[in-house]
Amino acid sequence: MSAPTVSTPPVPFRSLTPRLPGRIIIGVALTAIVVTRVLMRLEEPPRPFNDVALCNLVTMGLGFIILLTLWGWFSFRSTYPRLVRLLGLLSPIVPIVIFAPGVGVLRVEEVNGDMIPTRFAFRWTLRHDQALAQVETSPAAPAIDLKTTTPDDFPQFLGPARSAWLPGPKLAREWKSQPPKLLWKKPIGAGWSAFAAVNGYAGTQEQRGESEWVACYEIATGNPVWGHSIIARHENPLGGIGPRATPTIHQGRVYTLGATGMLHCLDGGTGRVIWQEDLLARFGGGMTQAEFEGLVQWGYSGSPLIVDNLVVVPGGGKTAEAKNLVAFQAETGKVVWEATCPRPLGGTEQIAYASPALATVAGVRQILIVNEGTASGHDAATGQCLWSHEWPGHSNTDASSSQAVAVGEDRVLLSKAYSGGAELLRLTPAADSKELTLESVWKNPRVLQTKFTNLVIYQDHAYGLSEGILECVSLADGQRRWKRTRGRYGNGQILGVGDLLLVISEQGRLALVELNPAEFKELDTIQALDGKSWNNLCLYGNRLLLRNSQEAACYELPLEARQ
Repeated sequence: MSAPTVSTPPVPFRSLTPRLPGRIIIGVALTAIVVTRVLMRLEEPPRPFNDVALCNLVTMGLGFIILLTLWGWFSFRSTYPRLVRLLGLLSPIVPIVIFAPGVGVLRVEEVNGDMIPTRFAFRWTLRHDQALAQVETSPAAPAIDLKTTTPDDFPQFLGPARSAWLPGPKLAREWKSQPPKLLWKKPIGAGWSAFAAVNGYAGTQEQRGESEWVACYEIATGNPVWGHSIIARHENPLGGIGPRATPTIHQGRVYTLGATGMLHCLDGGTGRVIWQEDLLARFGGGMTQAEFEGLVQWGYSGSPLIVDNLVVVPGGGKTAEAKNLVAFQAETGKVVWEATCPRPLGGTEQIAYASPALATVAGVRQILIVNEGTASGHDAATGQCLWSHEWPGHSNTDASSSQAVAVGEDRVLLSKAYSGGAELLRLTPAADSKELTLESVWKNPRVLQTKFTNLVIYQDHAYGLSEGILECVSLADGQRRWKRTRGRYGNGQILGVGDLLLVISEQGRLALVELNPAEFKELDTIQALDGKSWNNLCLYGNRLLLRNSQEAACYELPLEARQ
């Protein structure tokens, strides 16, 4: 009689590779990463994401899902020996042990416009702006002259007309034989303010420790001639440190708006305060700075605009009470009018990061402004809302920073990143009121994806850094004329001069490009600054004033030889 057989229960199957659900998860995630990254680099659509920063976040998220799937399979479902699987189960402890000391001693010092950390520092070291002294000037120094104007003046944000384009001077078209001459370079406080220049002097805003400074420098030497400071500090992990708005110089006075909402009118000769106003205190309804930055995350950024005898700035405040624009008497600081512009689809409106600009459109002199979720036009004398157009965005995520640009006699061009693209509006006077009616001439979400930058309009074409790549678009139909990866400058800034374009890349490289709708042609380039460069350019004659959050420089650009 044979011995009875003993049946043993089947051993649960554990493979050397993840089973079907895990393979599906990993396969889908890897496919999504590859497709997203490949299509993101295409010069032509379609793209799954038009925003590089969002693409990077999605890639990191999907990568984490893949690692988590592999870890779960290896630790609980693989056929590796129990000891090996136990080590896999405990494996997350290893990177924690390895990287925790680094996290404890290092801080992210800088994040670029694509949300990638680019610079780290030890936590116990001072930040660059904290290591700088105050702006040193001699108490006995004579007052300078900012009342006298010259043809070379660049007195406000984006130039005399706030257009980011100048008719001259006639710049040389190559730098090989005669490169730009560095006149000076020096450390500067943090911030994204640009220079404004009048009569041989240039003013900007900067952060030095706990003090927010307005500083005035001699263009020829870079030496400071006066500085004014208040105790204020804006700091954001993604947006950086310091003030954003550019000073406006008018009739010998310097008007500035700090990141925390302090509006100043200073004597341009000495830096002495003539009047000041705390916008957050006046319009914030009791909000703290932290509460306001929950709504407007990157602080006050609108550069003051002079309209006749008024100085106009975005007001902000609580969302239900926010002021799109506020006008003060330029001489005294007295409030003249406050403007609110309801959204076309209902609701209230918060400020964004664009600056007001004066233009005559459809025969009406008006102030153009881009708000949190709209663009609007306001009567220059009274602030009355003349028109409002939905332009989606949120001032703590997909924010609007680019200017509304007047084009021709009756059109306004809008542009932004985060899949916003560009839209051209036509304004028409209403028959029975002062308000203007509008229609969309064209809208193209695939072009002019400007993030921190603005457009240059030249001969019926718009030029801009679209998600960091220089692009040319026809104003007639909104179609791209060219966009080349060789023009990948990152989130830098541009300034048109005649038929040429000066481009400062996010990495501080200065390029000279033709304003030519037929082709992209980079004529020359130099490394002008070190570090992340988000600040706009300022051209005083043929002297180019550049700065970022660490250093400032002045270059003398070569001029075209006279025939």
